[in-house]
Amino acid sequence: QVQLVESGGGLVQPGGSLRLSCAASGSIFRIYTMGWHRQAPGKQRELVAQITRDGITNLADSMKGRFTISRDNAKNTVYLQMNSLKPEDTAVYYCTADLSTGWTTPTKEYWGQGTQVTVSS
Repeated sequence: QVQLVESGGGLVQPGGSLRLSCAASGSIFRIYTMGWHRQAPGKQRELVAQITRDGITNLADSMKGRFTISRDNAKNTVYLQMNSLKPEDTAVYYCTADLSTGWTTPTKEYWGQGTQVTVSS
């Protein structure tokens, strides 16, 4: 069994900052790409950011300059630092991880349960 557990969400005022964390645990052989997606009310789920095992990052255009993704491979954890938050950043943020559970086991994408981020005054 593999679990992804997010933390760090909450209510923040416009212009504020939050740092999300996501820790993967369970029968993990190797984690490859980790990332964050989000889904706002009434909207489709969208990619926020991804980071490879080697630290190569990819951020959605609307998050560039405000959000930073990082990871700690030793802790199987990915982070999302969010600065200059706007009301339109309000969404449920989901952690994802492409990982294998064994040497010969195919890579599979796992999702966390999501954490709510609300940007409001």
